Amino acid sequence: MSNALDALIEIFTWVGLGGGILLAFVAVVLVLADGTWVPTRAVVEHAEGGRVVRWFDEGGGVNEAPLAPHDDARLGDADMADIFYRRGSAHRMRLTRSSPSVRFVSLLAAGVLGLGAVSFVASIVLLFVQG
Repeated sequence: MSNALDALIEIFTWVGLGGGILLAFVAVVLVLADGTWVPTRAVVEHAEGGRVVRWFDEGGGVNEAPLAPHDDARLGDADMADIFYRRGSAHRMRLTRSSPSVRFVSLLAAGVLGLGAVSFVASIVLLFVQG
């Protein structure tokens, strides 16, 4: 039984640390690809095709983006909204600073790295317990 436990912990250590480092690298690439999102205050207005948000960017330009159905439902009937727009890209906005995919991969990397670290500590403890 002890050999099977040692092998299982060893597998979790290598998979956890290796996979966690790989996922962390992917998360960094996704963060860099996501770009910089700047917070601002936007006006929500009704247009022909549905509701839109309008805001001023850093350069003083006026931008406009249609609200996706899930964003429209989240804002409700508000006439002002705190949004994030992408620096250097006109007419792109979202309601959260970071992308859901970036957040998911980052949390997954942290969880897998945590599994690898716990497995590594458990293998060291078992090494000393077994003598």
